[in-house]
Amino acid sequence: MKIGILGLANSGKTTVFNALTGLDLPVTVYASVEGEPHVGVVNVPDHRVGRLSEIYEPKKTTYATVEYIDYLGITRGDLKQNRKVFDMVKDADAILHIVRVFEDESVAHPLGGVNPERDADTVEMELVLSDLELVEKRLERMEESRKRGKKPDEQERKVLLRCREALEEERPLRAIELSDEELKTLRHLQFVTLKPEVMILNLGEDQLDDERVGDLIHSLEERFSSPVIPLSGKIEMEIAQLEEDEQRGFLQDLGITEPGMTRVIQACYRHLGLISFLTVGKDEVRAWTIKKGTPAVEAAGKIHSDIERGFIRAEVVSYEDFLRAGSMAVAKQEGVVRLEGKTYEVRDGDIINFRFNV
Repeated sequence: MKIGILGLANSGKTTVFNALTGLDLPVTVYASVEGEPHVGVVNVPDHRVGRLSEIYEPKKTTYATVEYIDYLGITRGDLKQNRKVFDMVKDADAILHIVRVFEDESVAHPLGGVNPERDADTVEMELVLSDLELVEKRLERMEESRKRGKKPDEQERKVLLRCREALEEERPLRAIELSDEELKTLRHLQFVTLKPEVMILNLGEDQLDDERVGDLIHSLEERFSSPVIPLSGKIEMEIAQLEEDEQRGFLQDLGITEPGMTRVIQACYRHLGLISFLTVGKDEVRAWTIKKGTPAVEAAGKIHSDIERGFIRAEVVSYEDFLRAGSMAVAKQEGVVRLEGKTYEVRDGDIINFRFNV
């Protein structure tokens, strides 16, 4: 899973990036208009992978991963500058939108003062304007092709007109109902506002227990239909630099149940409808990320196209049933290992061995 981090300049994007990746990139108090994107890859926390590795003692243990990308801040009204950022996230699976709530006089706010709802609206509007420009350019090219005698794709034209209407009404494209066929038609354009979005409220340490934060979360979730996660980027960055044992003590002192890194990944998985299935053996224990509802034959293709092509059956046992049995041999004896066909919808935590022939 690839996630692009967006937000106004000085919203704490790089601080949150450090918190989510465990990296320690320099954090500045001034806005930058150039530079290279920061990329960090982290394992998706999954206790099941760790437990199965203890049982199988494999040569290799592979967790699912998330790749975060952090780049420049969004600038209100500067579509050319913002295009650099939008191009960076165009192939991301989701957007992590950082909204500043913390107050700090030493960190200038590009719009003159902290106002989370206005700031969220500002970023969303820049995303909408970027997609609107892309729609209009595409429609212009189609019209030019028509004048030269080339018949345009009528299906694409119709869905683009719907998109333009929504964007002119200042609605993101994720807010309109599009069929799988229509989404497929638009895929090559890589619209930013089609991507699922999760918002992060970047709080100051003194705001962690502020009751007003709850009202702000509710307001933003209502307005944008996106999950909103409150955290203090500064504190979470400090936690991410600690060893695991130290992390637990620090979290307990703050009354936080899980580090922000874990909470953000879990929220993204839920919002994108993602689950993990598992493969086990002496060579490797591994988690594989798929969409909820994926049929077994497509899940097999996640491992290798040959397995999908030569799919015969899937041997399936739930993680819980396997753990109760203690071994695959006992699980088979107890009848909790099932043989499933191509159309079986893989469930979160399924341990699968694919039978195939090519």
